[in-house]
Amino acid sequence: MEGWNEVDRPAQNQARVMPADPAPSGEGMRLNRYLAAAGLGSRRGCEILITERRVRINKRQAESPAERVPEGAQVTVDGRPIRASQAVVIALHKPRGVVCTASAQDKRPIITDLMPKSFGRLFTVGRLDAESEGLLLLTNQGDLAQRLAHPKNKVEKEYRVKLDRVPDVGAIKQLEKGVRLEEGMARAERIQLLGGKEVRMVLRQGMKRQIRLMFRCLGFTVERLKRTRIGGLELGQLVPGGWRVLSGYEQRKLEVKT
Repeated sequence: MEGWNEVDRPAQNQARVMPADPAPSGEGMRLNRYLAAAGLGSRRGCEILITERRVRINKRQAESPAERVPEGAQVTVDGRPIRASQAVVIALHKPRGVVCTASAQDKRPIITDLMPKSFGRLFTVGRLDAESEGLLLLTNQGDLAQRLAHPKNKVEKEYRVKLDRVPDVGAIKQLEKGVRLEEGMARAERIQLLGGKEVRMVLRQGMKRQIRLMFRCLGFTVERLKRTRIGGLELGQLVPGGWRVLSGYEQRKLEVKT
């Protein structure tokens, strides 16, 4: 189990692996998948581009998301050539104080500020709130991000939680049984007391600010929250702001088919 890393500023010299150069899709890739692999959004979002008649294959108007894109074909959206890129999944240690998305009024640093521009557009797989830290996944494939984050997959996520006071066994049992939040019934798969004010907590749900709100229901305040594992992938020794590209084996540990 990872402890608290007190170095909260982003790492400057963390080992970084550049993604492979984008390459044309393989023979017969579905058009909606091809567009998603080009970073234009989820497959469903790309289907809208097709139905709005904004997509052409070799200068021919595309009619259906199920159309196949031949090897070497030219695909354009609104007249602009695009091409599918290789799927890349990145493990990042999100520092505290960094947001996953930001409005025009929000001046805080965002996740994409930590990544090289050479990756192009990146999508976060789920989120961590600004004051939380730990393992966060990013990918250049919009549809892949949705598959990874979809609640139906019930992927385990493990957290280290520091509270404002020592929790009792009764509170732990109640959280495992479930508490009612605005989004519905929220429950922990399991919780382990680590000593003092700290616990290890495993979830399969993905409600907004779920852990903080669950403890608040029982009168606790979460002082620090760190995600240490997603599925079979652990945060390991990544320092805050550090990242690395996942191998095919590591992607399979997430039960992702790319």
